[in-house]
Amino acid sequence: GGRPPLQRLKPVLSAFSMYSAIPMPRTEWEPEGMRYALCAFPLVGLAVAAALWCWGRLCLLLGLGRLLAAVGMTLLPLLVTGGIHMDGLCDAADAIASRQGPEKRLEILRDPRTGAFGVMAVCGVLLLTCALWDTLLPGLDARSFGVVCLGFILSRALSGMAVATFPLAKESGLVHTFATGADKRGVALVDGGLAALAGLGMALLAPVPGCCALLGASLALLHYSLVCRDFGGTTGDLAGYFLTLCETGVLLGVTLGQAVSW
Repeated sequence: GGRPPLQRLKPVLSAFSMYSAIPMPRTEWEPEGMRYALCAFPLVGLAVAAALWCWGRLCLLLGLGRLLAAVGMTLLPLLVTGGIHMDGLCDAADAIASRQGPEKRLEILRDPRTGAFGVMAVCGVLLLTCALWDTLLPGLDARSFGVVCLGFILSRALSGMAVATFPLAKESGLVHTFATGADKRGVALVDGGLAALAGLGMALLAPVPGCCALLGASLALLHYSLVCRDFGGTTGDLAGYFLTLCETGVLLGVTLGQAVSW
């Protein structure tokens, strides 16, 4: 007489409902679902990786052009996630560029209007991502592609671990809801373990591109910790900002690492 299957999957359903645009069965927001939802967050990265793999296979099957393939690789993560993390990048870029104190920065994060720096940041990241994919695709082997795919899991594992361990900048918002309802010690252990496994897999799959990708992710995490210090803690927007930078850093690392390996 165990719990119904849907009850057991509540953390997974909660994670996918909030951090992806994939249709999920409707569930009530309950402490049980929130407690370990961040442990399931990396599974959303697995869904992104699966979508990229399918698109890559389709491009090969139909003989689609390299640029079209690169644009698809750039946009698919936005489609799977609903752009929630890119929205965080946009808001955070405006707040960071203001060079104001913590209170004013948090006020800018809450402002629904988009500033010039947010637009520039989003355009810059999308252009860079597309250019990196366009550069990477001609000589991309299965191992290096596996490193990129693991990067989507790594970024979410690090993000979940940070939410469980970093101080919170405000007493409201999505991150506050998840963090206060979470088993922080359990989330930190699970997501920390998943991050370590993903990082190890990246290094073993393709040593040079994998280590370069890990360096990119590590620099993004260091930058995130410094940014959170300026804000007095983390927020949902800052978490999205980090995740976007982390994935861009992984892709940049793989591209540079593969170029060095040639």
